[in-house]
Amino acid sequence: MQAKPGLTGRTHFAMLPPAKRTITTDTDNNKESTEMTKSPFALSLLAATLAAPAAAETFQFNAQLSGTPNTLILFQQQDGHLYGQPSLPQTTTNQILRASGAAQFTGKQGQMLEILAPNGVTANRLVIMGLGDDALTEGEINALGGKLADKLADLPKQDVGVLTQGVPNGAEFAAQFAHGVELKSYRYTRYTPTSRESKDYLVVADDAAAANQRHQALQAVEAGVFMARDMTNATAGDMYPGSFAKEAESLSKLGVKVKVLGRDDLEDLNMGALVGVGKGSAREPKLVIAHWQGSDEAPIALVGKGITFDSGGYNIKATGTSIVYMKSDMAGAATVLGTVKAMAMQKAPVNVVAIMPLAENMVSERALRPGDVVVTGEGTSVEVTNTDAEGRLILADGLWYAREFYQPQMIVDVATLTGSKVRALGREFTGLFSDDLTMVNELTYAGERVGEKVWRLPLAPAYGDELKSDIADMKNTGKTAGASVAAMFLKAFTGDTRWAHLDIAGDALTSTGTAVAPKGATGHGVRLLSYWLTEQTETR
Repeated sequence: MQAKPGLTGRTHFAMLPPAKRTITTDTDNNKESTEMTKSPFALSLLAATLAAPAAAETFQFNAQLSGTPNTLILFQQQDGHLYGQPSLPQTTTNQILRASGAAQFTGKQGQMLEILAPNGVTANRLVIMGLGDDALTEGEINALGGKLADKLADLPKQDVGVLTQGVPNGAEFAAQFAHGVELKSYRYTRYTPTSRESKDYLVVADDAAAANQRHQALQAVEAGVFMARDMTNATAGDMYPGSFAKEAESLSKLGVKVKVLGRDDLEDLNMGALVGVGKGSAREPKLVIAHWQGSDEAPIALVGKGITFDSGGYNIKATGTSIVYMKSDMAGAATVLGTVKAMAMQKAPVNVVAIMPLAENMVSERALRPGDVVVTGEGTSVEVTNTDAEGRLILADGLWYAREFYQPQMIVDVATLTGSKVRALGREFTGLFSDDLTMVNELTYAGERVGEKVWRLPLAPAYGDELKSDIADMKNTGKTAGASVAAMFLKAFTGDTRWAHLDIAGDALTSTGTAVAPKGATGHGVRLLSYWLTEQTETR
């Protein structure tokens, strides 16, 4: 994997500028109000009301432990150093040492030691979490938080004390750990409402104020992740182009400029690829634009594939094991919309516009037939050799629209595009395609930091040659490397603009859960893009 020049990849924490936030810290039970430093990344009260759905987890950051938590969390390096130990009675420390030996607990990264009814403290449970022997990335810290969330998920109401005193980069660690707990604790309850016992976390940090302000910024990213998860988890009967557009319009309260183009508008713009894919459905296609203009620089465009249900068209998906998951074929569009929400909630000083072509790919007497020719907004004619290769068609019009109307400095498109990406990389890596080495390095680095890893796959003229058509400018499928051929198709619509393509097929849903997501939609890509966009503002 390519590394970002000049950075180690394991010891750097990219800190968001501080948000203006009044918090209350509790030191020796004396209340003290602390005003945060002013910053364009302020999380407004309005933004807070539009954040993630009410959760069963709450977080407070203090300089000292107060109250009587049911559960205490401590952290240990692999070299044996136990953080927070000075705050424990000797009898508790002795029990930890004895239990560690019995359980062969060494502090290896991700290792967990649980002691019930520990000596010397009122807590019912003591959990020691291993940090390993290297500096941790943000994503690795998030994963530790997710592991704790899993551990405590089925317990009754808990007051949880998390002791991070002395941990290196303590404020960042505390905030990222809390972020991981929240990401993993997400539940989708639209169709099966459930109530969960609350988990109230008191995180003790050397710099509680800094930890709190960092956590506020991460909660904005989290809100974008949860938006993407909610939209992707919804059934296709509830999440279709029109309802997707309404979700996007809700961001106008955050200052996001939202525009929705219907079929008549698309036809006026000669966007025949998007119109063609959507014409088989009674629900008309749309193009949704969500623009957060946090700076006066040329925008960065994020183009997301939004097939709200993919039957495959006349090249129909024949098995229930495949087609049942096709409500998630709009995950790319959900990701770029969630990223815009994350930026808007922070009032990030970045100019970012999300372009989301939306359609249902259905079978009907109006639907595209294999062999039909569509003409894109670019003016390029495309022979449709496979109606199940529809995502690249709508993205072609989305990419053209981004260039034509926004003149972006860069474009990143995100799509659940090809099964061949899954066969090549599985679900551990997102497929990255780009000829721009700077973008490749930056996106690779961002993915490494947050735990949404990418791996560069090839773009080559030979793959583009497979797209030659006898009756049109090009066709929409080739014969060999499916993911690379699809990427070469998209490249034809990017002009001279710097561009990268992220194929998130296999990453948008999980059947088993991940380190930071339960079963279902993952919101994959929101954290990666949010980190990358933040890095853009810091390196300007």
